Amino acid sequence: MEENKKKITTFGLVMMIITAIFGFGNVSNAYAQMGYGSIIWYILAGVCFFFPCGLMMAEYGSAFKDAKGGIYSWLAESIGERAAFIGTFIWLASWIVWMVSTASRIWITFSALIFGKDTTQHWSMLGLSPTEVIGILGILFILISTFFTTQGMDSISKVGSLGGIFTVVTNIIFLIASLIIIFANHGQLAQPIHGMKDFITSPNPQFQTPIAIISFVVYAIFAYGGMESLGSVTDSMDKPEKTFPRGLIIASLFTIGAYVIMIFMIGFSVNYNSVVAKHGVNLGNITYIVFNQLGVYLGHSLGWSAAASHTTGMLITRFVALTQVLGFLGAMFILLYSPIKSFILGSDKRLWPEKLTRLNKHNMPANAMWLQAIIVCVIIFLVAFGGSAAQRFYLILTDMANVSTSFPYLFLVGAFPFFKKKKIEHSFVAFKNPFWTNLLVIIIEIILSAGIIFTCVQPILDGDFETAFWTIAGPVFFGLVAFIFYQVSSKKHKMK
Repeated sequence: MEENKKKITTFGLVMMIITAIFGFGNVSNAYAQMGYGSIIWYILAGVCFFFPCGLMMAEYGSAFKDAKGGIYSWLAESIGERAAFIGTFIWLASWIVWMVSTASRIWITFSALIFGKDTTQHWSMLGLSPTEVIGILGILFILISTFFTTQGMDSISKVGSLGGIFTVVTNIIFLIASLIIIFANHGQLAQPIHGMKDFITSPNPQFQTPIAIISFVVYAIFAYGGMESLGSVTDSMDKPEKTFPRGLIIASLFTIGAYVIMIFMIGFSVNYNSVVAKHGVNLGNITYIVFNQLGVYLGHSLGWSAAASHTTGMLITRFVALTQVLGFLGAMFILLYSPIKSFILGSDKRLWPEKLTRLNKHNMPANAMWLQAIIVCVIIFLVAFGGSAAQRFYLILTDMANVSTSFPYLFLVGAFPFFKKKKIEHSFVAFKNPFWTNLLVIIIEIILSAGIIFTCVQPILDGDFETAFWTIAGPVFFGLVAFIFYQVSSKKHKMK
């Protein structure tokens, strides 16, 4: 019966990776923060971080293809149970922060879908500010999503695959419209290039100092984060020793190329100063601002009337919003379940209260997932009711997500040389020379550390202590909780 169960194919895995990783929001955020200057950082992050890390994850996945615990199993076999517990706990926390951010941002998506633009900055209810209203709606979204996710894997895989397909369609629309614009305007860019300095410097006044520019590394790394979360589904793949590395490499090459090309192509229709630098544009709505401008500029370039151009912008915005809703839901459903499975079900069950490891009738760790939902809701409430205006609110959410997602890679990458020394048999081997492997690991660790440190330091230098607190709080707090939790539980059960 088990042999007849449908397995995840290479195409299915690629679609799942694209759904969990690639997002046009990362493209628009990069353009909003650094303009063309973000391209070099996305290339460096792709070449020096994402691609080699993808190969490392492929080796891990190939070696532990039968492991139910995903990255927890990878770390435990490489660097021991304690370090694996702390590292995976911080990794789980990174996705909790991602859920906090996504649950808030998705209401901008719904607004764009319904109204054709972001109206959330004007939402009010019972005397609450717009950010507080978004916070309440975000809490409701998490609770509803958790309920549906606990109903089984079928709903997760269906929405995830659909979201991946629609993401590809959206990017094709962006590419076609951008090419039509550049040809119609005879190669003239909306955001002109004055020289190579435009690919190094940023038009954003917040990214002028060396520390601020280097901190952008975390934005680039965040854009490539998430592939390791799929390590827990290796046991559901068709020939995992081949499917996992093949799908990961294909998705990696697609993602790096797509990010670089699309950041540049935003400049075909979006002038930074007249569109991005306007009041009311923030990291929560920048994607819809970009697509609306794409439609308006497309109509203008083809000689359409102002009304027709405006309508085109609204239609494209609504379609993109629909795509983003599916993408957000697909990623949310996968990440509500997959990290929990990797950690709680993959680690020593003696470390956890029996209720958290219990599976419901749909074979889901529902109690653990509901505990996760409560934690996410508490964080959403604290951030939303912290008195921040919309622009600062979404900056805090973005910095929190970026640092929390980047931090666990310090463990995953750092553990790789120890994994290689174990000489565990695996069919996919990308790194054969110990010296170059260790050197690459050191370089990646330095890049990660510098990006994280400077992202935390920059708000302090700017006097923005609220952003600094929330940026640092995630990894530090959850790391301490993990250490204390492990020490108490292991001592209680007399574990090593």
